[in-house]
Amino acid sequence: IAARWSPRALDPHRPVSRDQITSLLEAARWAPSCFGDEPWRFLVFDRASAPDDWDRAFDCLAEGNQTWVRNAPLLLAAVAGSRFRFNGEPNRWAQYDTGAASENLCLQAVALGLVAHQMGGFDGARLAETFGIPDEYTPMAMIAVGHPGDPAGLPEPLREMEVAPRKRQPLADIAFEGRWSTSYNP
Repeated sequence: IAARWSPRALDPHRPVSRDQITSLLEAARWAPSCFGDEPWRFLVFDRASAPDDWDRAFDCLAEGNQTWVRNAPLLLAAVAGSRFRFNGEPNRWAQYDTGAASENLCLQAVALGLVAHQMGGFDGARLAETFGIPDEYTPMAMIAVGHPGDPAGLPEPLREMEVAPRKRQPLADIAFEGRWSTSYNP
């Protein structure tokens, strides 16, 4: 888990194999979900096998993400359904569950020697229109996947961010005991 991070330096010359893609999707498939509903869907954009679809998905990304995603051999779109399959009622946990499935996918990427970077910087409406995503599904994230690359190939300030030490908030700021005002003390 500690090895998982969101790098931007990707090797543009090494594709992600079909077996690796399947392994990533299998990891997502086995994520927990409310009532076992599995509300997530993933659109796969493999530059090696479907470059036109990859280009159209790339065009949905925010300009800032495009500067580094251009080296990613694989893009995925994580999409959340809005209703339970078993009864058609609204599923308020679908987005949470889709995030869990996406994290499983990212952890599997690490296990395969790959890197994955989830992004919110994309045009969800354009993605839905371009790829025929039904109205009852919400695009949640785009995920760039590939082999680790050389940070020297990134423009500044992305290069600087890539090599900077990782930081996280202390536990006392994110976890509480009993009451919101009582910080967790390990």
